[in-house]
Amino acid sequence: MTTTAAAFEPSHDVVRAAAAAHGTPLYLYGEATLRARARAVAAFGGPFGFTPRFAIKANPCRAVLQIFDDEGLSFDASTTFEARRALAAAITPDKVQLTAQILGGDFDALARRGVRLTACSPRQVELIGRALPGHEIGLRINPGEGSGHNNRTNVAGPAASFGIWHESIEDVRALAVRSGLTVRWLHHHVGSGGDPHRWAEIARVTLGFLDRFPDATHVNLGDGFKAARMPGEQESDLALAARETHALLRGIAARSGREMHLEIEPGTWLTANAGVIVGTVHDVIHTGGAGYTFVKTDVGMAELLRPSMYGAQHALRFVSEEARSALGPVSPLLIVGPCCESGDLLTPAPTDPEGLAPRRLPLPAPGDLLVVGAAGAYCASMPARGYNSIPAAPEVLLAEGGALRLVRRRQDPGDVFRDELP
Repeated sequence: MTTTAAAFEPSHDVVRAAAAAHGTPLYLYGEATLRARARAVAAFGGPFGFTPRFAIKANPCRAVLQIFDDEGLSFDASTTFEARRALAAAITPDKVQLTAQILGGDFDALARRGVRLTACSPRQVELIGRALPGHEIGLRINPGEGSGHNNRTNVAGPAASFGIWHESIEDVRALAVRSGLTVRWLHHHVGSGGDPHRWAEIARVTLGFLDRFPDATHVNLGDGFKAARMPGEQESDLALAARETHALLRGIAARSGREMHLEIEPGTWLTANAGVIVGTVHDVIHTGGAGYTFVKTDVGMAELLRPSMYGAQHALRFVSEEARSALGPVSPLLIVGPCCESGDLLTPAPTDPEGLAPRRLPLPAPGDLLVVGAAGAYCASMPARGYNSIPAAPEVLLAEGGALRLVRRRQDPGDVFRDELP
């Protein structure tokens, strides 16, 4: 498997400049990397038409959405809130698809504006039928197996609540007919496992339901593409996945004459390696000969929940203050955040959030900067926001021309409790 676009690794000078201008912690995204990843996804193509979508949940920052819109991507929203956020970013409604666990009370208003609706349960089919008789919809199918790399990113199979269980498809087809709805596309999303062969095999299961939906013209095969966040990890080979998927669609066309328009909707693959978090080292403490060396930073659960949630791994490096020429000797270090929580840890054991896995890194000093790699997906969008009343960190874009542009300001401390009533 190959990496199509190099990860965003800002220089020490850029890291220092961003921290000096906007303080820490902060999220820093690379526009050039975002555009390169978008173009790689667009190249996936389809033998009978192709729509690449970005899963908004991975990174809903307006600047990121607008870059992907400029590159020709469409979008998938997991809630009506995400759909409205996309519209507020000047994304046209016809480029937004809503695939939600809960439809939300304003789903019909969004649909009337042009947002596509994908029903994820029999009840959602009923709700759409009552609110929008005669409407065209999609169905999200749970094909019975998934490909997530752990049980919290596996979003298909019997342990996942997402989509319509494959054994219920005939009942749901009949329900759609009774509700006056036309099923125009089938959809699945199975998790970000990374193996294109596995992805194609599960796609084959979903495509097998097409015979029951003669009006379907599109098939959306979701995500399933792994981004290599750490050295040594293998990244999904989109070219290989495309070849296998195109072969499946050509086979359907040869057998039935149906030329299905293909859609995919990566999130992590597009943005994970296009962003970092920049923080500051505040303290270094030791817990004795049988203990550990802890590096305390201002980057933690309030900015990055993935390590605490499921033992996710992120590359870490330190940048010395300009006044210091070098960092200290390499040592086994545990990197922790500021939250009053033992789980606020950036160096858990892989897939084990309760385990400790010290990293051998140059020993920093207070005032040095920390760079957390591969933080462009499920970081700013999935923090423990509000814990310890820590304000949300700002987001900064390194433009292709080299300028640093603030794209979301740091939350004012008063914003954390502004909505509380006396």
